[in-house]
Amino acid sequence: MKIHHIISYLENIAPPALQESYDNAGLLTGYPDWECTGALCCLDAIEAVVDEAIEKKCNLIVAHHPIIFSGLKKITGKNYIERTIIKAIKNDIAIYAIHTNLDNIVNGVNGKIAEKLGLKNLQILAPKTGQLCKLYFYVPAGHAAATMNVLFEAGAGNIGNYSECSFRVNGTGTFRPNEQANPFTGETGKKHEDEELKIEILFPSWLEAKVITALKTHHPYEEVAYEVIRLNNQHQQIGAGITGEWEEAVTEDHFLQKLKDIFRLPVIKHTGKTGRPVKKVSICGGAGIFLLKDTIRSKSDVYITGDIKYHEYFDADGQILLADIGHYESEQFTIELLANLLEQKFPNFAVLKTGVNTNPVHYF
Repeated sequence: MKIHHIISYLENIAPPALQESYDNAGLLTGYPDWECTGALCCLDAIEAVVDEAIEKKCNLIVAHHPIIFSGLKKITGKNYIERTIIKAIKNDIAIYAIHTNLDNIVNGVNGKIAEKLGLKNLQILAPKTGQLCKLYFYVPAGHAAATMNVLFEAGAGNIGNYSECSFRVNGTGTFRPNEQANPFTGETGKKHEDEELKIEILFPSWLEAKVITALKTHHPYEEVAYEVIRLNNQHQQIGAGITGEWEEAVTEDHFLQKLKDIFRLPVIKHTGKTGRPVKKVSICGGAGIFLLKDTIRSKSDVYITGDIKYHEYFDADGQILLADIGHYESEQFTIELLANLLEQKFPNFAVLKTGVNTNPVHYF
């Protein structure tokens, strides 16, 4: 088992292209070709976690937060970031971060929170645009099925809960091969007509190279006529935050107590109660106040997130119950999420969850 096998699997679930522009997800230290002795899952790859990895003989740390976020011009050990990097490099520990790309998928960080709360009918709160492409191509009718199957295998044709989606139109294609051509059908120097299908199929933008390679490799023509268009449609499976519902509404007091129990919280900071029952819930693990308008627009009864500033509480304006449960607390189950994903894919491989509580915030 090499480290790149694990990275490839994780990036198939949460493609790096989905991370935000400010982020630094990916392999931060180490070599992808190292043999992996074990993976240690955590939220924060700080020094104590590197020590734990050394002790438990895991040479890969899979973290949610990147230990390197902004550029490092010197590495002299003057702060916890530099000390962590030095220790990881000296002990041949690879650190891999899977951050906002894991936030931006349905079954990622927020989906795990929703699962813990028992929410159903999950939907992305703020779907992203520009994540979808449409492929148009032309293929002889007799080769359409085989070509499309290859594209489906490459990840094209998925729309929400449906797969192998496409649209096709019958028509007639014409071409005249020149002397340098090696035509699949027709003769050099002679105009040829053939029954063709024009096929349209959607795919996520980050799979473009894979989809086009599959098309060109398996299409029968020497020159493949195709066009790719980037769409502005919202991708309903990709974006920030998530909403879900309970089958039965509960009181705000019941909701807050449930939240404390599930997340093992000593305290919850929240806005004034609205007096309305709670059924629809919005969630954003970490710092999510930027989604407050989206939560209000979604008609959610409550919004669970962390890192809310004093004046931002006023923005709820009585329209929603705003619950700040803390950054670490909201994302704590991401450790379980990462470990479960790796255990399911690599059942005979050592996957461990950190025993270090990396929360820098304490309560007295």
